[in-house]
Formats: sequence, C-alpha cells, structure tokens
Amino acid sequence: MRSNRRVACQVSGSVLAIAMCIASASAASVRVLSVSPSGAAVPENLLRLSLRFDAPPASPVLARLALVGREGRPLPEPFLEQELWSPDGLTLTVLLHPGRVKTGLVARHTWGPILAEGDEVELTFDGRPLRRWSVGPRDEHGPLPTAWELSAVRAGLREPLVLRLDAPIDALNAGYLAVTDERHRRVPGRAVLLDGETTWRFTPALPWRAGAYCLLARGTLEDASGNRVNGRFETDADERPGRPSDVEIPFDVAAGAAR
Repeated sequence: MRSNRRVACQVSGSVLAIAMCIASASAASVRVLSVSPSGAAVPENLLRLSLRFDAPPASPVLARLALVGREGRPLPEPFLEQELWSPDGLTLTVLLHPGRVKTGLVARHTWGPILAEGDEVELTFDGRPLRRWSVGPRDEHGPLPTAWELSAVRAGLREPLVLRLDAPIDALNAGYLAVTDERHRRVPGRAVLLDGETTWRFTPALPWRAGAYCLLARGTLEDASGNRVNGRFETDADERPGRPSDVEIPFDVAAGAAR
C-alpha cells in the first residue's frame, strides 16, 4: 500500500511539475508586438502606457514590467497596481501612479515624481528592453483642434484623409476621431495613428463623394498625459472640470476630380 502511495505521489508530483513547466513556457512565449507612446520622447507627466501582445497572457503582466532609469536601475513603484485590458485580452493599458504624476498630492510629496525632464527611461518586460524614451517638459495643454491640419481629398477616389495633430494623442484613441457626411452619418473606413501618434490617417471604404463633410473629435479624446480636448488633467483643487464637448471641423470634397 505504501509503495502504491509513493508511486501515486511521484506521478502526481511529475504531473504538477509538467503543468508548471507548460505554464511557464506559455508565459514566456507571449510576445509584445507594440508599445505606445511610440515616439522618441514623452512628457514628464506621462500618465499611461499601452502594450499589444500576440496572445492573451496567462498570468498578470504588471510585475514583469519595469521602468529603468539612465543608470540601469528600475524606478521605484512607478505603476498603479491595476491592469486594464482590452476586450480581446491583447492590449494592456498601464497607468503610471496618478498620485505621483499630478502635483500637490500626498503620494508625489512622499515618493516624488516618477519622471523628470532630461531623464532617459526604458520600459522592460521580463528584463528585456521594449522601448526607450527621453523625457521632456510637462504637457498640460491637451489636444488643440484649432492647430490641426487636414489634407485635401478628391471625389471619386479612396485616397486617405490625413490629419496632422498638434501633438501626440493616446494611441488607443484612433476611434475617437471620425468623419461624418452632410447628413451627420459616419463615413465607414479604416483609421490608423502614425508618426508617434501625431498623424491620423483615414481611408474611406468607398470613394469620396463630392459634398460637405466634418471631422468629428470626441470630447473624451486624450493625450497620454490624460489631457482632454479643451480640458486638462492637472487642475486646481477648487477647479471643476467642464463636461467633455465634441469638436467639429468642417471640410469639403469638390466635384470634378478624375477617376
């Protein structure tokens, strides 16, 4: 009987070890496809990062991430202990601790700011480098639609509408911009953010028709520091943030273009 128990324990232990090896191999095999912000620089009040994986990770990711300073040492506790996942389980949004990003709060006074202008920082996953940034000055203005530039497009063609932004926006906010026609119907198509999230390119599903259009920017559109269109993340204690308001930028597509 004891012999049988010993064999059973050995088998059980072997199965557990194999399962742990498989789980470990599965965790290690997950790859990061992209990281944003994707530009070379970030402001010192950076609030969030996002990572796109090739498959849903089988275990929590936050403990496997680190922000490493110029001297090669991880910054102490830069992230909020919360993992925000997209519905498909592939995109993770990581918040830098808001209490240390925003001025005048206890966490910032106790621990100090996470980033400072002039720093060089690198994001790592399991010790492997993912992306490196230089840290610039604070950005407290937010997206400024009056400074955006729209390209011209021609009727009869599916050429992309290109929007040059005044500064990078959040990489996950490509869908917060849209094109509507003169009846306020959304024009179907595909939108992508390029050039370090400073360019929005929209390719319509069908050729442009001549007429009046509008570029619609949702009032909840943000940059990676949490500043909204016409709204700031950094506010005074007695300042009430206004309700997000959408912005419309009209443009025309002229008739008569060659097909």
